[in-house]
Amino acid sequence: MAKIAIMGFGTVGSGVLEVCRRNAASIARRAGEPVEVKYILDVRDFSASPDAALFTNSIDTILGDPEVKVVVETIGGTKFAYPYVRQCLESGRSVCTSNKEMVATYGAELLALAKEHNAAFLFEASVGGGTPIITPMHQCLAANHISKIQGIVNGTTNFMLTKMKRENMGFDEALKIAQQLGYAETKDPGDDVDGRDACRKIAILASLACGHHVYPDNIPARGIRDITVADIQAAEKLDAAIKLIAWYDEGKNGNMAAGVEPMLVSNANQLAGVDDVFNAVLMKGDMLGDVVFYGKGAGKLPTASAVVADVIDALKDGVHVHDSLFWKPAEKLDGQLKDEAVYPWYIRVSGVSAALLPSVAGAGHTVFETGGQAAYLVDAANAAQIEEIGKKIEVLGGKVELAMKKLAE
Repeated sequence: MAKIAIMGFGTVGSGVLEVCRRNAASIARRAGEPVEVKYILDVRDFSASPDAALFTNSIDTILGDPEVKVVVETIGGTKFAYPYVRQCLESGRSVCTSNKEMVATYGAELLALAKEHNAAFLFEASVGGGTPIITPMHQCLAANHISKIQGIVNGTTNFMLTKMKRENMGFDEALKIAQQLGYAETKDPGDDVDGRDACRKIAILASLACGHHVYPDNIPARGIRDITVADIQAAEKLDAAIKLIAWYDEGKNGNMAAGVEPMLVSNANQLAGVDDVFNAVLMKGDMLGDVVFYGKGAGKLPTASAVVADVIDALKDGVHVHDSLFWKPAEKLDGQLKDEAVYPWYIRVSGVSAALLPSVAGAGHTVFETGGQAAYLVDAANAAQIEEIGKKIEVLGGKVELAMKKLAE
């Protein structure tokens, strides 16, 4: 029998215990032996729990038990999770985690540490929740060179944008509903709505695609706070939807770029129809072409199922999983990656008449003008040119309130 430990007994951690028990027979069949949770590490008091005997408040309990072969980390963050995971790997125990912040920040280091100590470090649930993305990338697509990734990887913001579109609802109201439903944090929803969560996820996917560590600090990210009902309606006029897109492009001549930002997505693009809390990631392989991964990106049991699948792989394959799952360490860059590609751009401005926009923004057309604001679709520009357009508009006494790229079909 394989004994495992769970560190952190929140939503995902409790889900891991539930999955292990509910699907014990099928897990045992796939792992080649029964899998049993022996310890749960959590500093809170669970003495009233029916599983009180499993709880410990010291990692030394886990590290001191030779029976524990795999440790599941669902603490979150890096303050405690990172040193605990290091200790587990250094002791030769495999670690499975859903912690996107830790993987995005320390992934290369922890992958190397796992290999050094003949263990596995697995993190399928860190991107896409229950939807498999990491494993297909390093196994099923191993013969492909992945040059582009575009995806909706944050279910909270996708739910909010869907609400705003379907019910002509403003950002604040949509956020309130997302918080009431438990999709967004009540105290500080910034990780979701400001793009930090999606940034960590695309950093992980980019690292796996290009083969070296890509730091989230180097990826420009912005969220959906500036999106208004008027923008949503303008997108519909343009036969498009607004989505928070996380993207990676290997670029030409080594000019790799990545980002997280709201974009106009043509309705002809598969990503435009991804609604509510669902995630979808589109990858371009040189042999396969485009492939899309679609499913629920969060939730207790979907995420826990991905973690437990990693546990099975860790028990079966151990360190050999890193024959294909790895990326190399890299120095953190100064500043952020720049996107020099040319796109159509949607700009919403205030304080300037739409009649003046062609003279400062170049070829394009007005989308709407109302209430002191105007929206204009620029036919083709790069980010630097849009910045220059913004400066010209300021000279005229106006301001660019929002600038969004239009994603190619």
